[in-house]
Amino acid sequence: MQNAQSTWVTRALDRVEVVGNKLPDPAIIFLICLLVVWVFSAALSHVSFDSIDPRTGEAIVVNNLMTGDSIADFLSRMVKIFTGFAPLGVVLVAMLGVGVAEHSGFISAGLKKMLDATPKTFVTPMVVLVALISHTATDAGYVLVIPLAGVIFYAMGRHPLAGIAAAFAGVSGGFCANFIPSAIDPLLQSFTQEAARIIDPTIEVNPLNNYIFNSISSILIISIAWYLTDKVIEPRLKNVEVDGDPSEIPKFEVLNEKQKKALRWASLSMLLGIIVLVAVTLPESSPMRDPKGNLTTFAAPIMQSIVPIIFLLFLLPGVVYGYLSGAYSSTKDIIDSMTKAMQGMSYYIVMAFFCALFIDAFNKSNLGALLAIEGAEVLKTLGLPSMVTVVGIVFLTAFVNLFVGSSSAKWALLGPIFVPMLMQLGISPDLTQIAYRVGDSSSNIITPLLPYFPLVVIYCQRYVKSTGIGTLLSLMLPYSITILIAWTIFLLLYWSLGIPLGIQSSYVYPAVG
Repeated sequence: MQNAQSTWVTRALDRVEVVGNKLPDPAIIFLICLLVVWVFSAALSHVSFDSIDPRTGEAIVVNNLMTGDSIADFLSRMVKIFTGFAPLGVVLVAMLGVGVAEHSGFISAGLKKMLDATPKTFVTPMVVLVALISHTATDAGYVLVIPLAGVIFYAMGRHPLAGIAAAFAGVSGGFCANFIPSAIDPLLQSFTQEAARIIDPTIEVNPLNNYIFNSISSILIISIAWYLTDKVIEPRLKNVEVDGDPSEIPKFEVLNEKQKKALRWASLSMLLGIIVLVAVTLPESSPMRDPKGNLTTFAAPIMQSIVPIIFLLFLLPGVVYGYLSGAYSSTKDIIDSMTKAMQGMSYYIVMAFFCALFIDAFNKSNLGALLAIEGAEVLKTLGLPSMVTVVGIVFLTAFVNLFVGSSSAKWALLGPIFVPMLMQLGISPDLTQIAYRVGDSSSNIITPLLPYFPLVVIYCQRYVKSTGIGTLLSLMLPYSITILIAWTIFLLLYWSLGIPLGIQSSYVYPAVG
């Protein structure tokens, strides 16, 4: 990619792209990583570590994956490891419904209507805002918002890869910024409270202890993504030709009267589905709530049903639009649409196989836990000032996130170390948790080990066939670095002003510095 402005930044990003695209295929990278994990697990299994694993209360131990028993166990579980890989089911089930909505023409018609009412200037911030809100629906942003952002930008005559990058930055880079509470809030809070009770057995941490900061941070993330997309990323894509298969790229001809009528009825059917969903979940006795009557916890059936709901909410209007517009004439056309959607996911399925095997081996080896715990212990022993320690937590988390993807898994390891340590410095568990979340979110978009990273590469290849890991890394690196630095500075400023982080957040501050 060549940029009209030859600056050291663009030259550096171009170099990242060139080097990155020389890497092996993502599936092969995961296979290589799997072999590396096996070797290191065998080498480090004989080393004794003093660090305590907070999950067991005992010294951390690396498990040797190259013993006869371990290999036999790996082979016997291989099929279950693959079929139990969570992102695989999320993507495939959601895409069945989305495929019907896409191939019937419903999504194209809806986007055309939306674009007519959206000023071109505000498309980027609108895409990022929708991406941030998608956190509420767990992984929906990856399978819905990111590909649709490419479609929207392409339809407006802008580069589709810029739209995909902006949405990816919002969905993953700004993961903890949201105006709406999501299931991750009570999940992380549960680990934070248990860790805090090591020091204060009576402490209560509110599930929305970071809500105010998260909400205000949304403005920061939208602003950063808006500026970078329009002023940095899209100019770099100026001379990158969109050479994807024309039959796979949505077309946006003017809607005829028949299609307009079909769109109205299809949209009405989607709205009706949403109304029914709301009506079912509103009563306190709703079966979609958890036993305590909450909707946003992971125990609530509604949060566990997000993907099936996406499937139904796109399937229904897709079918209605298909029949009324004439795109469908029989049920076979519906199944054909689902089949085409699955054909587009064939590469992702292959990649997911190797990704699932690697992540399972990495977790079983305890190498990820060792990396997180040793890093936290080093930070603890340095005895740095409170502000520097908070910044250290942000950057350490960002680094660990390159190797351990799950937000809750990392916090289960780091929380019992960070929370009690900083409480003794007078820093509240709420502040420690948000420092962790800032670091965790910022580096999501630059780690190829994120299970959805190769999927985003596939979205890009729909428009630019030569897109590789390096291409996506070069697009996302400016977002990641800028978000990490700006968000950290914003957190320190927020801290110095003593503004509440969330609902019932506790604050016992030492002097900032």
